[in-house]
Amino acid sequence: MSYQAVDGVDYMADEQEMEDFGNGFADENYVRDGELGPDEYNTLTRVTDTSAAQARQGKDIQGIPWDRLSITRDKYRLTRLEEYRNYENVPLSGETMDKECKPVEKGGNYYQFFHNTRSVKPTILHFQLRNLIWASSKHDVYLMSNYSVMHWSSLSGNLSEILNFSGHVAPSEKHKGSLLEGFTETQISTLAVRDNFLVAGGFQGELTCKRLDKQGVCFCTRTTYDDNAITNAIEIYESLRGGIHFMASNNDCGVREYDMEKFQLLNHFRFPWPVNHTSMSPDRRLIAVVGDNTEGLLVDSNSGKTVATVVGHLDYSFASAWHPDGRTFATGNQDKTCRVWDVRKLSSPTAILKGNLGAVRSIRFSSDGQFVVVAEPADFVHVYSTKSDFKKRQEIDFFGEISGVSLSPDDESLYIGIWDRTYASLLQYNRRHTYGYLDSFL
Repeated sequence: MSYQAVDGVDYMADEQEMEDFGNGFADENYVRDGELGPDEYNTLTRVTDTSAAQARQGKDIQGIPWDRLSITRDKYRLTRLEEYRNYENVPLSGETMDKECKPVEKGGNYYQFFHNTRSVKPTILHFQLRNLIWASSKHDVYLMSNYSVMHWSSLSGNLSEILNFSGHVAPSEKHKGSLLEGFTETQISTLAVRDNFLVAGGFQGELTCKRLDKQGVCFCTRTTYDDNAITNAIEIYESLRGGIHFMASNNDCGVREYDMEKFQLLNHFRFPWPVNHTSMSPDRRLIAVVGDNTEGLLVDSNSGKTVATVVGHLDYSFASAWHPDGRTFATGNQDKTCRVWDVRKLSSPTAILKGNLGAVRSIRFSSDGQFVVVAEPADFVHVYSTKSDFKKRQEIDFFGEISGVSLSPDDESLYIGIWDRTYASLLQYNRRHTYGYLDSFL
């Protein structure tokens, strides 16, 4: 991934990439003359949450006051599509795919809007890293908000701080290799939460591990002291022997595997380019590895040796995920596509899923394998049906940069973090069910 020094957590590496939606509406060009003064506008944009009932009555899901503005939602959407510039490491990669690949037909309706929470304000540290939202249940969400890891309960409506990295964070347990002195003012670039464990990765190669059912921090370490040390992605998973492990992908071209009982380094695999994301196959035998290269790799999880290469993307990749069947996996790229692969035939992808606006930054398969969620850097999240061979999709359309997407373990809830100076929030969609037995009573 692109490396640039940062001065604080408000770092946004490319102004065009992180174009702020809120500033656009604050501009007098979008306020009708004589209808809305600055004080009134500020009051209007501090509106409360949006519920499903309010959305059905016509309220914008983000609370944007379109009826008081001089631009319609449809017109602003066209403006965004025309003006948003996709970030590319390989010039014209996205434009090339726009010409060669058509979007999948819309029409799916798998998740329905449930609630938009304005008190939850997700943030982003690096514009290429968007894995900062994790749902541990259909009611519990963990996210980054500036220096803090926050927990949101949609059941109780309570927002609480889990860890604050603005000050000093040090481990309360003693483990071999742990930095007992801890860290100060750690800038968190990526996050993972699963099985009651939380792992946060930092901009200088820091790793901080915490058990969510205990006070304090379990383990702190630095994977490397290289200048190019950004932790790009973390995955927590259950090993074949039943223990919990995690894998950290790093900009120093390394992938490191740790156990989460004694927090010992189990494997350290090295690659010829910075690794932006990895994902472990369901049978724990293969690792999908993507990074600052147009090719992706399948790697033996024990030896780290490359067993297959996937070719087709035109730019660098920042996302990967496995289908529960263990045969299908997907990769997301800055060429605006998500490509779906079958390990039995890797010569070409089984599907190419093109975005509307920009790079594919996050991919999540549902645990039942029926859907794959694909997130762009801003404005659009797509839910594809695997049963239809990825030929049907639901398009979730809003405005703002996406800090992350997460399905709850039971697939009942889909959470989307929106970073924006005015309309930052957490969107919740719930799984749509069809109860056929009720039809007999109609």
